[in-house]
Amino acid sequence: MKRSRFSEEQIIAILKEQEAGMATVDVCRRHGISSATFYKWKSKYGGLEVSEARRLRALEDENAKLKKLLAEAMLDNVVLKDLASKKW
Repeated sequence: MKRSRFSEEQIIAILKEQEAGMATVDVCRRHGISSATFYKWKSKYGGLEVSEARRLRALEDENAKLKKLLAEAMLDNVVLKDLASKKW
């Protein structure tokens, strides 16, 4: 997955500019982003503080690791069942 060229802190700062009264079009033009990107960020990071965004990122990373571990365990389980079901 492509990483954003903006950090969470920068994204939140951009969103706060718009909340402070600057027009959305002007904010997008100033930072070189599309309005679709802006509204996607707003749906994900709207109302968050920097510390909350960092915690969200940490939780997403941990969730990805746990999903990977679960998938590997399920695969091992299937392989063991296949081996056990074969007659020697």
